[in-house]
Amino acid sequence: MSPTPAIVSTSEPPRAPVRALEAGHGEMFRLMIQGVRDYAIFMLDPNGVVISWNEGAQRIKGYAAHEIIGQHFSRFYPQEALDRGWPEEELRIARREGRLEDEGWRLRKDGSRFWANVIITALRDAQGEVIGFTKVTRDLTERREHEERLRQSEENIRRLVEGVHGHAIFTVDADGRVMDWNAGAERVLGFRAVDIVGHPLAQLYPDEERQAARAEELLRAARTQGHAQDTGWRLRADGSRVWAETSLSALRGSDGTLRGYAAILRDLSERRRVQELETEGRRINEFIAMLAHELRNPIAPIANAAGVLERIARGSSDVSWCADIIRRQVTHLSRLVEDLLDVSRITSGKIQLRRERLDLREVVRKAVDASRALVEAYQHRLEVDLPPEPLPVEGDETRLTQVVVNLLNNATKYTPRGGHVRIVLQREEPGQEQGREPWAVLRVIDNGIGMSPTLLATAFDLFVQGERTIDRAEGGLGIGLTLVRRIVKLHGGQTKASSPGPGLGSELTVRLPLAAVAPGEAAEPLPAEPEGGRRVLVVDDNRDAADSLAQLLGMCGHSVWVAYDGAHAIELAARHVPDVILLDLGLPGMDGFEVARRLRGIPQLRAALLVAVTGYGQEGDRRAVADAGFGVHLVKPVGPEELLQVVEGRAA
Repeated sequence: MSPTPAIVSTSEPPRAPVRALEAGHGEMFRLMIQGVRDYAIFMLDPNGVVISWNEGAQRIKGYAAHEIIGQHFSRFYPQEALDRGWPEEELRIARREGRLEDEGWRLRKDGSRFWANVIITALRDAQGEVIGFTKVTRDLTERREHEERLRQSEENIRRLVEGVHGHAIFTVDADGRVMDWNAGAERVLGFRAVDIVGHPLAQLYPDEERQAARAEELLRAARTQGHAQDTGWRLRADGSRVWAETSLSALRGSDGTLRGYAAILRDLSERRRVQELETEGRRINEFIAMLAHELRNPIAPIANAAGVLERIARGSSDVSWCADIIRRQVTHLSRLVEDLLDVSRITSGKIQLRRERLDLREVVRKAVDASRALVEAYQHRLEVDLPPEPLPVEGDETRLTQVVVNLLNNATKYTPRGGHVRIVLQREEPGQEQGREPWAVLRVIDNGIGMSPTLLATAFDLFVQGERTIDRAEGGLGIGLTLVRRIVKLHGGQTKASSPGPGLGSELTVRLPLAAVAPGEAAEPLPAEPEGGRRVLVVDDNRDAADSLAQLLGMCGHSVWVAYDGAHAIELAARHVPDVILLDLGLPGMDGFEVARRLRGIPQLRAALLVAVTGYGQEGDRRAVADAGFGVHLVKPVGPEELLQVVEGRAA
């Protein structure tokens, strides 16, 4: 038998599946192209007539397949493109180069325009003859609009910068050379753009600043920190000098590469002139010092005479009245003279700080004690919020106490009677702008007469006062806050005044660098008063009831402190850490439940026994008291023996 039939029979069956597979692939490819919706994909014959049309083409251009197949593709082009023969030119280029990519306006069926990206590819047969073209069109209208908005925004910024005349605004490249120059720069420094663009930034610095490499130092700081500024003499085009502040901000690309710097230069010549005038002000301070010393001389004998009058006035109410007036006014005059002397000493640099390690909490407590009489005279509610941990600083205790007293007195005097004054002391961890060391932050907040923006700008200046109200019996010279700022500055600290506006209260802030915490200091308990029996805090707004109860407990050998309101109770509790707190629930302002909640929030008071003293004794009242964290509920009137049993831990 011949082998040929066997060869034919075994080789024929595979060809049919291969051809079927190839046909299947072609159909799948056609279906894939047809289903694409984000691109218009269609074919042209050699003359540019449309011979196929996919769904994307219908979505983008608006024509159904039967409406456009057989039509010339130039129908998609606006009249200006037809007038210059661009459709035919596109096909010529594609035929010659094999491919053409173009962007431009195209037309939809409804006549509207869209911005299109077009790729035309020539199709050739085996002999290299062009048998048609494929065309792929993308709608880029949205991208073009975005680019146009961006371009317009950049143009607006350019015009804005060009329109600024009060500041020199320009850019510097990464090598420190001026790249552009606005009209304000020409006005401030006198250089025309053509005379300075391309020159180094150092050209704006006088010789001594160039030798010190000030410009290079500023560029280096801006490169490493992102922003830097310095103040000094700069050169104008005519060789004259201008005292200016120069700010540089690093400009980086999305990949972090340094592209250059934005520079803003401000003419501070007028400010410099004012600073020179301040030198003249030192003469005034010298006069103040002399005047203060001269005033002190007669104060002492007047005070002595007042003391004599008080001793011999026991039988005369008129003489006693006169002596009292003299004593009070001498005290007031002495304070004014001391303030004058302090300002003079600080301004002239003659003050010397006696630095020692201090717990700033104790400084605040002493200042509060010194100012309490004035606060109570104004009938203010004083709230003191101190942290449980020590806040150590290196400073002069007398001067820092003076700072807190001045702040507290200022808040007291500028708050209408019956107001609220709050002192908050807290630790502030270092931020990027404050360096590496933590700070102690003291805030004195009041709900008084507030400050206008103008007053805020000058609040710490010498002889500046807020508006004096008719009920302000205590006057002043407007130097208290000046002393605060200068003493704080001597301690390496900062001051700040803020206010929402007139009538809305004020906040004065002092920030002082904290000293390093010594081993074991963070766990040190708050200072305690000498022990005597148990340590008891009595809180009751009925002064007679509170005072008599304190006297009873004191006679029984206990150490007792008394508060007539919630804020004072919290302050005393944090300071003295009592074992037992007898708390009246019916307090004004902050009731006993709120006081209890705040007391429980102080870590060192968690072991203290909270005793509710109230006129309410129903079952619901007892549940509310227990839920608030009270250990004992006493119903008024409380008998002395029952009270002592609770305080001394003898109650059943």
